[in-house]
Parts: sequence; structure tokens; C-alpha cells
Amino acid sequence: MSVHAPRAAELGVVGCHTCGLVCSAETSRCPRCASPLHRRKPDALARTWALLIAALILYVPSNVLPVMYTSMLGRGEASTILHGVVEFWKAGSWDIALLIFVASVAVPSAKFLVLGTLLVTAQRRSSWARLQRARLYRFVELIGYWSMLDVVVVALVCALVQFRLLGTAEPRLGIVFFGVVVVLTMLAAMSFDPRLTWDDDEDRPR
Repeated sequence: MSVHAPRAAELGVVGCHTCGLVCSAETSRCPRCASPLHRRKPDALARTWALLIAALILYVPSNVLPVMYTSMLGRGEASTILHGVVEFWKAGSWDIALLIFVASVAVPSAKFLVLGTLLVTAQRRSSWARLQRARLYRFVELIGYWSMLDVVVVALVCALVQFRLLGTAEPRLGIVFFGVVVVLTMLAAMSFDPRLTWDDDEDRPR
């Protein structure tokens, strides 16, 4: 016989979204930080969908447009993210190529897929693999900050080339789009309420 752990609604308490303090459900504001109290983040699904769709749209130009222009000894070339991965691989720097590929392609794609899955299942109030979905959300939060690694690599390459006085290196518009995509996916993960994963039809606030 399975034992059902009491939920916050059954205990008459609610957690503050800002400071995490457990408060009485009868109070409207957190007594510690004065933030409004909600059982679930207001409009969490709609806000997360909007941020995720915006990130998906901007992800296209971030991969199509050049992220960096380098000029060495009079020869200039603009490169996209994937072109940079290929060039590093051909030059024998497979570790840097793999790092950029993971940070710039694999991680954003995984975040799009996971967040989309979480949104669809939460919207349908599905009971499928709830524990695994909760772990996926924590995984997305964990890897989110590493997505900025490609932006850091471009900045370091530009600084090194300028320092050696062998040529010039300048960031291009593609890296701006990629930075915006990273910020939007991070905001989408922050906007999603993981507690929606555990809600049934009768638990969802009206």
C-alpha cells in the first residue's frame, strides 16, 4: 500500500517564489520579503511558451549569420558557429571543436526539446514519468549557464588575435543573436513552474 505524502494545499501552506519561505495559504504576501504569494507562478505556461518560441526563432539567424570575422596577414574570413567547429577540428583542436559544438548546438537543442516536453506534458496535466520530468527540469537549470561558453570563446579569440598583432578579429551579428537565445532559454526555464508537473486536474488552481 502506497503512502501519499501530504501536499502544500492539504496542509494549508504555500511557498514564496522569491525567498522560499513556507507561509500560510491565508496570507497574500510573504512576511519576510513582502512578495505576493501564489500557489503556482501566474501565467507560467504562457510566459514560458512565449520565451521558448522567441528563442527558437532567433536560434536560426544565430547559426546562419557569421559570429566572428578574422583577418590574418591580409586574408579575411567570416565564420558561423558550425564553420568554426569544422575549422577547429581540421586544425587538430578537436577538444575545442567538441566543446563549442556541445555548448552551441547540443545544449541549446537539448534545452528546446526538454522545455517543450515539460510544457506539453504540464499543459495536458499528464502523469507520465513525473519524477523523470522533474529531474529533466533540474538538468536544464544546471546546464543553462554553460550555453554562454561560445560567446566567451569568441571574446577570447578576438582578444588573443588583437594581442598578438598578427591580424584582427571582430565579433559579428550572429553572436548577438546567440547571446539573446541563451538569455531567452534561461528566462524560459526560470518562468516555468516545475510544480505543475505534479498537479492533477483537481490540484490545478483555477
